[in-house]
Amino acid sequence: MKIIKRDGRAVDYNREKIQIAIEKANKEVRAKERASKDDIKDIIKYIEELGKKRMLVEDIQDIIEEKLMEIQKYELAKKYIVYRYTRALVRKQNTTDESILGLIKTTNKELMEENSNKNAIIASTQRDLIAGEVSKDLTKRMLLPEKISKAHDEGILHFHDADYFLQPIFNCCLIDIGDMLDNGTVMNGKMIETPKSFQVACTVMTQIIAAVASSQYGGQSVDVKHLGKYLRKSKEKFKKEIESKYKGKLPQEVIDDLVNTRLKSELSAGVQTIQYQINTLMTTNGQSPFVTIFLNLEKDDPYIEENAMIIEEIIKQRYQGIKNEVGVYVTPAFPKLIYVLDEHNCLKGGKYDYLTKLAVKCSSKRLYPDYISAKKMRENYEGNVFSPMGCRSFLSPWKDENGNYKFEGRFNQGVVSINLPQIGIIADGDEDKFWKLLDERLELCFEAIMCRHYALLGTTSDISPVHWQYGAIARLKPGEKIDKLLYGGYSSISLGYIGLYEVTKAMKGVSHTTKEGHDFALRVMKKLREKIEQWKKETNIGFALYGTPAESLCYRFARIDKEKFGEIKDITDKGFYTNSYHVDVREKIDAFSKLSFESEFQKISSGGAISYIEIPNMQHNLDAMESVVKFIYDNIQYAEFNTKSDYCHVCGFDGEIIINDNLEWECPQCGNTDKNKMNVTRRTCGYLGENFWNVGKTKEIKERVLHL
Repeated sequence: MKIIKRDGRAVDYNREKIQIAIEKANKEVRAKERASKDDIKDIIKYIEELGKKRMLVEDIQDIIEEKLMEIQKYELAKKYIVYRYTRALVRKQNTTDESILGLIKTTNKELMEENSNKNAIIASTQRDLIAGEVSKDLTKRMLLPEKISKAHDEGILHFHDADYFLQPIFNCCLIDIGDMLDNGTVMNGKMIETPKSFQVACTVMTQIIAAVASSQYGGQSVDVKHLGKYLRKSKEKFKKEIESKYKGKLPQEVIDDLVNTRLKSELSAGVQTIQYQINTLMTTNGQSPFVTIFLNLEKDDPYIEENAMIIEEIIKQRYQGIKNEVGVYVTPAFPKLIYVLDEHNCLKGGKYDYLTKLAVKCSSKRLYPDYISAKKMRENYEGNVFSPMGCRSFLSPWKDENGNYKFEGRFNQGVVSINLPQIGIIADGDEDKFWKLLDERLELCFEAIMCRHYALLGTTSDISPVHWQYGAIARLKPGEKIDKLLYGGYSSISLGYIGLYEVTKAMKGVSHTTKEGHDFALRVMKKLREKIEQWKKETNIGFALYGTPAESLCYRFARIDKEKFGEIKDITDKGFYTNSYHVDVREKIDAFSKLSFESEFQKISSGGAISYIEIPNMQHNLDAMESVVKFIYDNIQYAEFNTKSDYCHVCGFDGEIIINDNLEWECPQCGNTDKNKMNVTRRTCGYLGENFWNVGKTKEIKERVLHL
C-alpha cells in the first residue's frame, strides 16, 4: 500500500508509524485512558484489511480517531486530535520556505518549469515567482474556503493563477487599442497623444501592450486593423513632402514610386518595432508580454488595402524569425498570430488568397498563425468575428446602450477548471453515481469561481489606470469602482474542463469518437453548458464554458489521479490527460475527420476552444496544409497546426530531433547538440512522439524524457 503525503508524495505504508503515533498520545493521558497493545493492533489490522492500494495520510488519521472513540478512549482521542491540529497549524505557519529556497538554488524543478514562457534563472523572474509563492500560500491558508483549497490539492478542481489571487487583478482581455490610439492615453502619468505616423503608432501600441501585461496575469489581444489609418497617414505625409519638393520636376510615376518606397520602409520598420519590442521587453511578471495579434481583413473596412499590407509584412517577418544570442533565426514565442479566413482569402479564388498562401507557408516553418473561420464564427456568435483573448478564451456577444456589438475593451475575470476523469474513475461506469458526483463538483467549482468574482468586486480604477482609466478596458474616473463591468455579461468568468476523452473511457470503456462514447461525451458537455447558463441567470455574470488550453494542468490532474487510484489503462497510464474535448493523440484519425469531429464540441464550448492537427514535415507539405485551411474555413471555427518536424541549423536536417542517452537534444544527421542551433517543436498536448520513447533504456529515463 502507498500512502499519499500532504505534499503529494507517495511513500510505502509503514505500520510502525501508526503504532508510534498512538503510543506518543498514550504517554499524555492517564493509564486507564491509554490504548492497549491489542487495541493498537486492532486499529492497524482494520486499516490493512481495507485492502486499498493507496490511502491519504489524512484518511488514516481519521480512521485512528474514529477507532479510539469506538473503544471509548475519549481522552486519548482528544489528545490525538489536538496533536494533529497542532501539527497542522505548524505546517500552515510556514509553507513557502522550501519552495522559495528551492527556486533560488534552482532545485525546485516543478516551480521552475511551470511556465515555459518564463526563465526562472534570472533575478526579475525569480522575484515574480517568489511573490507568487507567497500569494499561493496566503490564498490557500487564508483567502479561500478550506474546502476549495482541499479540492484544489486533491485534483477535484484547479484554482488557476493562485499566485496572483492576492491582488485584485484579472485574467485576460481584448485591448481597446483603437480607442487608445485615436483618443490618446496615459502611461506612468505621462500623456501619449494620437500618433501622427505608422511607426509611432506601432511604438505606442507596444508600450500599451507592455503596460497592460504588467497589471494583469493572463494574455491580451490586439486587432491590427486599427493600424491601417496610421499607415495611410504616413503615406499622405510622404506624398505631401515629396510632391512639395519634386512636383513639376519629376514625372508623377517617379514621385509615386518614391512615396511607395518610403512607405514600404516605414511599414517594415513599424512591424519590426512590434516584433522586437514585444520580444525584448520584460514585464513586471518576469516574461515578454503574453500577447496575440489578430489578423483580420474586414470587407467594409475603409483601410482594407493598408491592413492587407500590414498583415503581409507581419507574416513575412514572422516567417523570417528573430535572431537569438548566437545569431540563428528562431521562432519567437510572442506575439501569437491569429489569421482570419473569410470569403476573400479562403483559397477559393479570392482577392487576398495570396495572404493565406503566405500564412500557410509561415505556419509550416513557425507554427503560427492559428486560423479562425469567419464563416463558422458568425454562425456561433450572432454574426460577429472577433479575436479570442490572449489565453484563447472567447467572450459572449454583448451590446452597448446604442445596440452596437462590443468586444474590444472587455475581459475575463478568471478561471476554475474541473477534473472530469477523476469523476469517471470514482463512478466506475455507474451513471447515476457519475451525474450525482458531477453535480456536486460543479457546485464546488461555482463556489470557487465566485471567489474570483468577489476578489474583484469593489476594486477601484486606481489599481491599474492603464486598464480602467485610460482606455485599455474603460475610461472610469479616479476612485470609481469597476463593479458595473463585472456584471451583465460585459466581462466573462470561466469554467474550464480537462479530459473528456478519459472520462468517456472511464465510464464507457471506449473513446468519445465511437458512437456510444460520443453520445455520452455530448451529454457531459451539454450538462456543463446547462450549468453555465443556469449560473448566468442566477448571478447576472457572464459565465463561459472554456476548453482550457492548459498543458501543465493536463499533467497535474493525471499525476494526482495516478497517485490516488493507481495506473488505469488509457486513463492514468499515459502521464497526462487529453486537453478539453480533444481526440486522444494515439487514435488513428486523419486531420479532416478530427476537425469535423471536434467542431461539434467547439460550438458547445463557446467560452473558448481550439483544435490541433499534426502535419509531419510541414515545409514539404504546403499543398496538404492549404487543403486543410480550406477545410477549416468550411468546417471548424478555430484550429492550429502542429508538426513533428524539427530543424537543425547546422546541417539543414528537417525531420525529428532526437533525445540522446544523456537526455540532450541531438540532430540524428550531424550530431549537433547545441539547442541554440536547432528548432525543436514542443507538442501542445504534451506528447513527444515515438522517437523520444525509444531512447529511454529504463522506465526512469523514459519518464524524465517525457517530463522534458
